[in-house]
This record gives sequence, C-alpha cells and structure tokens, in this order.
Amino acid sequence: MAFPSEKSIEVEIAYALTQHQFLQRITVPSGITVEQAITLSEFDKRFPEIDWVSQKIGIFGKLTTLDTVLQNNDRVEIYRPLLCDPKENRRIRYKKKTVRLSGI
Repeated sequence: MAFPSEKSIEVEIAYALTQHQFLQRITVPSGITVEQAITLSEFDKRFPEIDWVSQKIGIFGKLTTLDTVLQNNDRVEIYRPLLCDPKENRRIRYKKKTVRLSGI
C-alpha cells in the first residue's frame, strides 16, 4: 500500500525463517507505529500461523514495543522464539566435547 506524499516514510518489515527470510519494504504515513506498519505489510496474511503480536519485536536489533513510532528507513524485526535455552545448549556442547576429548 503506497502513500505518496511528503509526509510518508519507508520502513522494512523483516522476519527470518530457517530456510529463508521475509523482507518487505513499504511506504507508510509518518507517525505510524510498529503495530500499524506490520498490519499494513499484511504479514499476518503471508504467515497466518505466526502470532506476531505475542513475539518479541525490534528495530535494528533493539527490542521495542508495538506502540513505538517509526522513523524513515527503520527495519522492524519480528523475532522467532528460541527453541533451546542458549546456556543449556552450551552446557550440552561442552559435555560432548569433554567426553570426546577424554575418550570415554
């Protein structure tokens, strides 16, 4: 959806899947919020199985809220939930490495 005027901005909506990423650049009215931009991008129609409202959202890698007002050229990132706790994952890898090195 385009909003050609002096008061429009461009933003990107990004979502990384395991095999590919969704990246859409849209023109929106200035003063728009993160939630409104995601809705205008029709992300929910492309990925109906994803409840993006309950996911963590960021702008250029920094967590933000759905009511944050966007600036020109912001990249809104919708984050996937972690499948495994990173600390636990490191512990598992360390144990495997220790066992392998000790020859047990």
